[in-house]
Amino acid sequence: MTNINQRLDKIKDKILDRKFIEGRGLGNEISFYIFDYEPRHELIVREHIQWLKQYFDNEVHERHIIEFDLYKMMLDIAKEKGVFEQIFKKEKHEGKEELFKALIHFAKPEIFLEKMVNKVENSTYNVIFITGVGKIYPFIRSHTILNNLQEKVDDISVIMFYPGTYDGQSLNLFNKFKDDNYYRAFPLVDHKIGGRTS
Repeated sequence: MTNINQRLDKIKDKILDRKFIEGRGLGNEISFYIFDYEPRHELIVREHIQWLKQYFDNEVHERHIIEFDLYKMMLDIAKEKGVFEQIFKKEKHEGKEELFKALIHFAKPEIFLEKMVNKVENSTYNVIFITGVGKIYPFIRSHTILNNLQEKVDDISVIMFYPGTYDGQSLNLFNKFKDDNYYRAFPLVDHKIGGRTS
């Protein structure tokens, strides 16, 4: 069994842990977690996320998960604003730089956050999965979502699945692009199981 599978197998028990829902540490810090992984394991991680959602899709465990795929959210926002078709035309005729300028105008963090909050308010959801972090780069930065989300949903546990590295202080997307520092999240599963590279 590879290191990534061993780490993924630990997520279920982490979610079932009482501290995961109630907060942890002396000050009951917010339950924000990051599961970082090698980008080459993206498909394995995606498959396990779907398994986790199915596993917790009942009342027995008292964990109700909602997934927010940031990339899918961006496409939905583009459709809502009636610019979905133009996106691909712009990239084809004007190039990626112009596409980036166009997308940055409506792919604003506050729009994503509003949609998330609207979904979880007055609901039974008590666990949020944030996915699609790599696919949406560079339009939305992960630390921006986390910083703003913690002010809105401090009573809901959050796991961001992050294709890169998180050392408890800094985020490095794809192990290449340094994001801003972020100190408020806990690493969900460490890398001591069999070494980081496997």
